[in-house]
Amino acid sequence: MRKGVYPGSFNPPTTAHLAISYAARRTHRLDVVVWSVSTIALAKEAVTRPLLEDRIKVLDEVASGLDWLEIVTTEAQLLVDIAAGFDVLIMGADKWHQIQDIIFYDNDPGKRDAAMRALPAVAVAPRPPLEVPPASALDVPAWAGEISSTAARNGNESMMLDEAAAFDRRTGAWSDPARYEEWIKSRE
Repeated sequence: MRKGVYPGSFNPPTTAHLAISYAARRTHRLDVVVWSVSTIALAKEAVTRPLLEDRIKVLDEVASGLDWLEIVTTEAQLLVDIAAGFDVLIMGADKWHQIQDIIFYDNDPGKRDAAMRALPAVAVAPRPPLEVPPASALDVPAWAGEISSTAARNGNESMMLDEAAAFDRRTGAWSDPARYEEWIKSRE
C-alpha cells in the first residue's frame, strides 16, 4: 500500500488542499493520503483558534466521505520527521521553499542537507511566482495556486471545503472570532 503524507495546519481546509491531494494521489499512485496536523505547527506556534479539536473534527468530516483520506495529529514539527515511513511527502511551493531555510535546522546547512536527503519522494504543488523542481511538480489546476487559507479566513468562504464553510457559518470559527468564542462558551 502506497501512502503519502500532506502536513499542514488546514486552517481552514480549502479546495486547493483537496485538489493537491487528488493530484498527488494520481501522480504517485497513492492508495492513501494522510493529512497530518502538528499539535503545534512549526512557524505557526501562535495559532490557538479555532481550537485544534474543532479543526480536527472538520477534517474528520472531510475524510469521512473519501475512503483514501486519513487525518492524524502529530507532535512532530519538522517535515523530515512527519514524512518518516511514507512513500511521498506532499506540500505546496511555499512549504518547499520554507523547508530549505536553515533557520529550521539551527542555522546549520549540514543538518538541513541531511534532512532533505532523508525525505521520501516529494510532490510539490506549484504556486507562481515560486519555483519548484520540475521533477517534483504536481499537475494541479491553475486555480489551486490562487487559493489560500489566509484568504479563506479573511472571509472568502468559497475557498473553504464545504465542511469547513458549514462549520464556519454555524460557529464563526474563521470569519468571526468573537462569535466563535461565544460558541465555545455555550458548549461548556
